[in-house]
Amino acid sequence: MGSAMLNGAENLTLFRGIAPNGLGFLGSDFHGKHLPKMGLVCYGRINPKARNLAPRCSLSARPASQPRFIQHKKEAFWFYRFLSIVYDHVINPGHWTEDMRDEALEPADLYDRNMIVVDVGGGTGFTTLGIVKHVDAKNVTILDQSPHQLAKAKQKEALKDCKIIEGDAEDLPFRTDYADRYISAGSIEYWPDPQRGIKEAYRVLKLGGKACLIGPVYPTFWLSRFFADVWMLFPKEEEYIEWFTKAGFKDVQLKRIGPKWYRGVRRHGLIMGCSVTGVKPRSGDSPLQLGPKVEDVKEPVNPFMFLMRFILGAMAATYYVLVPIYMWIKDQIVPKGQPI
Repeated sequence: MGSAMLNGAENLTLFRGIAPNGLGFLGSDFHGKHLPKMGLVCYGRINPKARNLAPRCSLSARPASQPRFIQHKKEAFWFYRFLSIVYDHVINPGHWTEDMRDEALEPADLYDRNMIVVDVGGGTGFTTLGIVKHVDAKNVTILDQSPHQLAKAKQKEALKDCKIIEGDAEDLPFRTDYADRYISAGSIEYWPDPQRGIKEAYRVLKLGGKACLIGPVYPTFWLSRFFADVWMLFPKEEEYIEWFTKAGFKDVQLKRIGPKWYRGVRRHGLIMGCSVTGVKPRSGDSPLQLGPKVEDVKEPVNPFMFLMRFILGAMAATYYVLVPIYMWIKDQIVPKGQPI
């Protein structure tokens, strides 16, 4: 698996292009290449006087499998059992602000109030509040596996006409060719099998429908990388592109987002770092064939091991509560125009 990461240029849009193995990036300022069976990480800075960037590339040493103690449905369920209490007031201000939300939803092209929209992993309804600015609430369904998060969504007056249901992102309770738009923000990091979730996004969309998935990006700084790997899934940008492409989507695009006070810094990773969109070109199910689910939530778990995994994952999550505070302080101290 390969990736491309830029220092700065936060709002750069990346488009799927053609590389020797069918994958790559083509953007206005950046070209990332992927070699068959080899991961590449490309670093570089935008030269404001030039349109083309010559990245410096090195082999990625990221292992294929990580501990990721909260990247499982049962851990995520209990994680949000407690986090739901303070989610809107503690997590969103540092990682998922209203201006970020509106910018991330822009590529979803929500131009018609009569569109049928599913918000998968909608949680407390923070992202849904951005959706109902453009689409009538009666046409929007919020789905999440956490009843505690959904209870918060039900309390929001603007969402009172939305359908709110419990469900699994990897096994959606919607018919094939159902929705005009599929939105999912801050959910993929908890999916045991991201490819399956994106395959489901393809299935439930109508012909010409668009999926918009908003999620984390992988850090390059060693300490942030360590805690990201312990906590949950932080995909690389090229992984998003490949998942969408394999599911059958066309016109796949990736738009970078992030808090303003990060000034485009992405080396620590971002819990909300990109908005990926793709268009469904044909009716019916995805052409991608997959085997059984990675995780069966009905299987019994060892209580001791579950508790240990949960504690370790929560400790790693604390690091990502502190990172935005650190970046905000740096933004206040370092003069504008200088790198932080």
